[in-house]
Amino acid sequence: MKKLFHLTHGVIPACDVASIEDFKQLINITCSIEGIVGYKVGCTLALSYGLPKLTEIVAERTDLPVIYDHQKAGTDIPRMGDKFAEACSKAGVKVVIIFPMAGPETEKAFIEALFHRSVVPCIGGEMTHEMYLSREGGFIDDDAPKEMYKLGAECGVEYFVVPGNKLDIIAEYDAFLSETVKEPKFCMPGIGTQGGEIRKAFEAVKGKDAYAIIGSAIYKSKDMERAARRFCEEAVRSL
Repeated sequence: MKKLFHLTHGVIPACDVASIEDFKQLINITCSIEGIVGYKVGCTLALSYGLPKLTEIVAERTDLPVIYDHQKAGTDIPRMGDKFAEACSKAGVKVVIIFPMAGPETEKAFIEALFHRSVVPCIGGEMTHEMYLSREGGFIDDDAPKEMYKLGAECGVEYFVVPGNKLDIIAEYDAFLSETVKEPKFCMPGIGTQGGEIRKAFEAVKGKDAYAIIGSAIYKSKDMERAARRFCEEAVRSL
């Protein structure tokens, strides 16, 4: 699989801003900072303005890839995978994050459809917040994330979303995935406002490609450029 990002370690701003004007400002301020490797766009902006418009805005300013996080894709019936993948591909999205909570058939269908459309799937399993897994009082079986990751790995996925604010879990998933994937690569939300730290999170997967997904700690900062540069410097220093 062709590498998605031009660096082995970096920062992906999560663009969960309120308006398209805020989105443009975030891209303008951060796109030339060394260490920024792509932009994660969520469903709220996509529903409000449309994915094609958002990818167009990014493409006008930089060639960095757009990662679409449908929050949470992969929870539909299997045959919706191709329609979803087609829409993302036509919009110019390079990467799609899916959390396949609807089961293995849906996961396989969505992964196959994304690959078919030359869109890279990035598989999530465990989220960053509390009361997600059964042992924490949540709805998701404790072993379900591993099953999601395992099936993704068996289907050829190389990029995985793991919670950057749960250090023991990061290392556990790294060891688990490394049994199937030669070089698993990790995208990590939960860093910044949710308590995770780049240095510690990246250290947990030392030797692997690692990317911090950071939202409000950048876009809500009084000085977005300074905040982004600080995170990027920390990410690059972790090499």
